[in-house]
Amino acid sequence: MYRQVSNVLQRFTPPSTLFKFGFNLAPMYRQSMGRVVDVSDDVHAATVEIPLTWRNRNFVGTMFGGSMLSATDPVYMIQLIYILGEEYVVWDKSVELRFRRPARSTVSVRFEFSRDEVERIRLAAHQQGEVDWQKPLELRDAEGNIVATGTKTLYIATKAHYSAKRAARSAA
Repeated sequence: MYRQVSNVLQRFTPPSTLFKFGFNLAPMYRQSMGRVVDVSDDVHAATVEIPLTWRNRNFVGTMFGGSMLSATDPVYMIQLIYILGEEYVVWDKSVELRFRRPARSTVSVRFEFSRDEVERIRLAAHQQGEVDWQKPLELRDAEGNIVATGTKTLYIATKAHYSAKRAARSAA
C-alpha cells in the first residue's frame, strides 16, 4: 500500500519530501520513536533522530536498545529503493548492532550512499543477478559520543533475476 501511494505522489512531490514524510507519518515507524529530520534532494543522504522520552526509556533510565534498532531498521532499504528505482528488488537481510555506551539523550544516525557506491551496487547486481551489500551504522548521542555501531546487510537483485528465482522456487 505504501509503495502504491508513493508512486502516485511522486508525480506531484519530490522523492526527498515523500521519503521524509512517509517515514514520519507511517504508524509502524512512529512507534520506533525515530524521526527523519533531513534528507538530501537526491535521497542519497538522510539523518534520523531518536529522542529519549518516557516511551523509549528503559528500566535504568537510558534509551531502550530496541528503539534504536527499530528506528534504523528500514532506512537504508527504503533509501536504496528510491535511488535504484523499479528495475531492482531491495530487501533488508540482517542487522548487527553493538551497544557501546548508554544513550542518555537524543541519538542520531546518518544514512549515506555515494554515487560511486550506487554504481558499484548496480554493476554487482547486473553481473551477479543479486548481491548482499553491507552498510555501517553509527549512532551518536547529543554530545557526539558513539552509543552503538553496527552493520546492515541489504539484498539487492535485478527484477529479472528475482522474478526468475521466485518462479524456479514455485516450480520446485
